[in-house]
Amino acid sequence: MSLDPLLSHIEANGEIPPIERWNPDFCGDMDLTIRSDGVWVHEGTPIGRPRLVRLLSTVLRRESDGDYYLVTPVEKMRICVEDRPFLVVDAESSNESGATVWWLVTNVGDRVRLDDERRLTISMTPHGEPVPEVAVRFGLNARMNRNVFYRLVELADQHQQGAGIELGLTSGGSWQPLGRIDTELL
Repeated sequence: MSLDPLLSHIEANGEIPPIERWNPDFCGDMDLTIRSDGVWVHEGTPIGRPRLVRLLSTVLRRESDGDYYLVTPVEKMRICVEDRPFLVVDAESSNESGATVWWLVTNVGDRVRLDDERRLTISMTPHGEPVPEVAVRFGLNARMNRNVFYRLVELADQHQQGAGIELGLTSGGSWQPLGRIDTELL
């Protein structure tokens, strides 16, 4: 079976399949892991085709049980995600009607606009480090890559908040937190 027609359609139109409407029966676990560094590993071997990873990412969702599933109209397979399924690998700003808007790009090609609806939140990595993340789609989040985080911290504004300083950006009129510095520790 050639996946090229489906991949070409997704790439050309930017459309994500309507997996929120698909409710197939659970078929079992798949030996597929998304590592915390963003590498997709199938049966112990990293998937080396970015277009295949992009395709798989479009049929991935997180359900209310907290697990991650690849979903088609007829199958649902559980996979393992070590941290977050996606990584933010780039950030760019634009000026829209006089306001700065930040766009985040994931390692699988999603482009996310930061605003009131899509906000950065700070959460802990499996190693206990506070790092920003953003909701992408279908219960899936993207953790910010270190290089993007440092680049945005250099551009960040500071807001006094209690006994600390919060670093962040304003995007689409909404404050987007990048982290916090406790001034009592300085």
